[in-house]
Amino acid sequence: MTTISQSVRNFETWLAGELGGDLVKDDLLEKHEKMRSDDFVFLRATYWRWCEIILDICPELGRAPEVLAIGDTHLENFGTWRDSEGRLVWGVNDFDDAAVMPYALDLVRLAASAILARGEDGPSVRMIGELILGGYRRGLENPLPVILERDHKWLRKALMLPNSERREFWEKYEMLAPGKTKAPAAYIQALADALPSGSGPFTAKPRSAGTGSLGRPRFVAYAEWQGGPVLREAKALVSSAWSLHHRPLDGTIRAGEIAAGRARSADPHYRVCDRILVRRISPNSRKIEIDKHPEILLSPTMLELMGFEIANCHSNDAAAAAAILQDLQARGSEWLHEAARAAASSVSAEQKAYARAR
Repeated sequence: MTTISQSVRNFETWLAGELGGDLVKDDLLEKHEKMRSDDFVFLRATYWRWCEIILDICPELGRAPEVLAIGDTHLENFGTWRDSEGRLVWGVNDFDDAAVMPYALDLVRLAASAILARGEDGPSVRMIGELILGGYRRGLENPLPVILERDHKWLRKALMLPNSERREFWEKYEMLAPGKTKAPAAYIQALADALPSGSGPFTAKPRSAGTGSLGRPRFVAYAEWQGGPVLREAKALVSSAWSLHHRPLDGTIRAGEIAAGRARSADPHYRVCDRILVRRISPNSRKIEIDKHPEILLSPTMLELMGFEIANCHSNDAAAAAAILQDLQARGSEWLHEAARAAASSVSAEQKAYARAR
């Protein structure tokens, strides 16, 4: 097995080959600093490394039934959007690394992220596994989108911005600094195509966001339309890190396919155009961050609901869902928290090794 430092160099060499001159080198420096900060952030930043080592840590997971899965699952990979009916929906909102893989990996990665993020008063490792697994089984048996208009009042309350923060949101993007160089034509065209017809002029401005996707270019378009502002974001996509290591001949981008699954009420503005992902940004497109609200993200109700939403994403293939339920029955109740504990321990050790190597 390569060291973590060598793995970082190998991955970034591959990423540079994929993106060429579009690689955002300054973002990679920021990413390295984040990786040194703590275990949870390190997990978020290094999905490719997870793909390299998880089946060495937990080889039994490789025998689980395969499904089109999320891949880079973690506590902060959930947020809100408006569906085609204008309803507020909550669920997984990042499918950049979606690929066909053993279903259990999404559950183990989510549980491992919770273990790494919990404080001294957080839920036990066993409880984390039980809650996620309970929600996942419930979702496989009756998959349904998580609509916040009538149900889940507690979650809607946690996610809605007050008026002062909504104003700050729009002002931030209106005042976003332009880039040093003009955005590539492909991103400008993708943003123009995504804006509503009749929108005013815009400048494609670079935006730095996320953790695992740092290094990939992303641009936003702020425009006026029908008396108010609108926003779109265009972000580069590359092959899933899972496919890179386990299916090297399959470079298919599957983000759009899984996002529009039968058990999800999709964001109609979420589109994959060649290797560019375009989506709407608004105050209604939010996630809960662990450093601001750990009590929400690590609550029993939320962990159970995250497991439920993973099942929604896995339920596009009814036959696969039935095979997963059979596999879960055979695995019993201990496997998830045991695998997550082992994975979290490995991630923590590698983060400390990386921080020492600076």
